[in-house]
Amino acid sequence: MIPCFNHGRYLREAVASALGQEGGEPSIIVVDDGSTEPETEAALAALPPSVEVIHQANAGPAAARNAGFERAQTPYVLPLDADDRLPADVLPDLQDALDSDPRAAYAYGVMRFFEDWSGDVRFPGYDPYRLLYRPIVGWLGLVRRAAWEEAGGFDPRLQGFEDWDFTLGAIDHGWHGHRLDRVVLEYRKHGRSGLEADRRRYRVLYRALRAKHAGLYERARELAADSDLSAAGRLLYRTWWAWRPLPAGVERALFGLHFKRR
Repeated sequence: MIPCFNHGRYLREAVASALGQEGGEPSIIVVDDGSTEPETEAALAALPPSVEVIHQANAGPAAARNAGFERAQTPYVLPLDADDRLPADVLPDLQDALDSDPRAAYAYGVMRFFEDWSGDVRFPGYDPYRLLYRPIVGWLGLVRRAAWEEAGGFDPRLQGFEDWDFTLGAIDHGWHGHRLDRVVLEYRKHGRSGLEADRRRYRVLYRALRAKHAGLYERARELAADSDLSAAGRLLYRTWWAWRPLPAGVERALFGLHFKRR
């Protein structure tokens, strides 16, 4: 399921990465979220006949994803942004992970930057305590439709952090995540992207998450008992990640130095 808003120049590449998966073509739904660029309109019209296209008024990525999930008829759905790519052999591994772990709501793994940044982002193993203070899942990967339904889908009110909200909602309903130790997504890092805008809104969105999942945050001590972080590690972790004390520009510059193209 590929939401698309004015990303026509990349859309063919994203769709091709999905169609080229080992084990056969998956069913693909592209949700046009009110695109206005002629280039995107042409790219949508040129998609293969096997790709279903849904057109809707612009409502943002969370609403576009929800529209794709609602149309999908499969037990698993993979949300892929229109400017990203899938490694050619990843879908069978993601499916095997969910097939073998019935209470896994999603299967995630290593995210690889390309274009303006280069390098791999290795997220921690699944840890509900860490998830209270940081979205440790960089990309949801393959999602179990039943878990998406129980969690209430993606919340458009938390635009930008709808993935994090979903992972917290999954915990509320007794689901967990499953990490794969391999690259599962090739993430196109633009010179500037939605990540920077989300970072500027971080504290506002984080307060909204805490309010929405207040009952889960009240269980922090219980969840800490199963975390691999020590007491000191938990203090440092939540102080650093919950409130992000560095200014957004400084934090981005540090990440940019680490992931600069080589």
